[in-house]
Amino acid sequence: MADLRSDTVTKPTTEMRAAMAAAPVGDDVFGDDPTVNALEASVAAMFGHEAALFCPSGTMANQIALQLLVPPGGELLAGADAHVLSYELGAAAALGGVSTRTWGPVGADLDPAAIAAMIRPAGYPSNPTRAIAVEQTHNLAGGTVVPLATLAALRETGLPMHCDGARVWHAHVATGTPLDAYGPLFDTMSVCLSKGLGAPVGSLVIGSAERIAQARVLRKRMGGGMRQVGILAAAGRYALEHHITRLADDHARAKRLAEALDTTAQTNIVLLDLSGTRWDAPGLVAAAAEQDVHIVAMLPRVARIITHLDVTDDDVDQAIDVLKQLLTT
Repeated sequence: MADLRSDTVTKPTTEMRAAMAAAPVGDDVFGDDPTVNALEASVAAMFGHEAALFCPSGTMANQIALQLLVPPGGELLAGADAHVLSYELGAAAALGGVSTRTWGPVGADLDPAAIAAMIRPAGYPSNPTRAIAVEQTHNLAGGTVVPLATLAALRETGLPMHCDGARVWHAHVATGTPLDAYGPLFDTMSVCLSKGLGAPVGSLVIGSAERIAQARVLRKRMGGGMRQVGILAAAGRYALEHHITRLADDHARAKRLAEALDTTAQTNIVLLDLSGTRWDAPGLVAAAAEQDVHIVAMLPRVARIITHLDVTDDDVDQAIDVLKQLLTT
């Protein structure tokens, strides 16, 4: 079976499992878990920030970060196709009381001047804008990378900025941009260990020491206080040490898939625009699954393929054969 639904479907490697079994642990709510503490310190340093907080999910990490930047009733600007708005079940509003306003679904092709023109200043009769959120890489744009210069121009707006950096590792590998070049551009970041890096669970919120102290309170309030969680943090530490540079393999496989299917890929995500075919996305997904190739429907006529740690060259060959046959019939 070629499972190309998501890079969240990976299984821990044998070596990762060994690291998990050997991890020293403590009670993380008391701050006593040495493996968690080491993970948080190392991730914060990678991005040039003061502190980080280990969370059980990317959604929790994103929503904590948004609450750090936007008070209840405050306004967040983000893309209409942003993960924090499209795939987190309205958490910004439901949990944080955050009001949102969006620019169009342009993916990673952001226009800083247009976004700056949307900002409502404090004192305006309407709700003032409190923060901007961007996504790196951009899921619904096919894993494309927001250029560093674009992010720097957004920083010039003067508003606090959050980066949903679930796949920022892919941007780093694809472009050669150092991770610590991203950190100074954002007041908060979230980074994921359980997508491309192959850990079984976990994301981190990154920011100043003051903000991360507040983030611990928010995590506990959301039910994210964990105990001997060093067993999971050890998987993340192993992934950071061994699975970042190998993302280039995923990118190469995605590019081969994309070229065979007459589309493009910058990182590990391939989008199939089915508007010129007889297929809708659910129909193609079902037909491919009958031949043991598993992909997902993202929009009514857009399907997604993701390469990852557990995808082999043989899986890519199988997916190409099956999907080309379906798309030409």
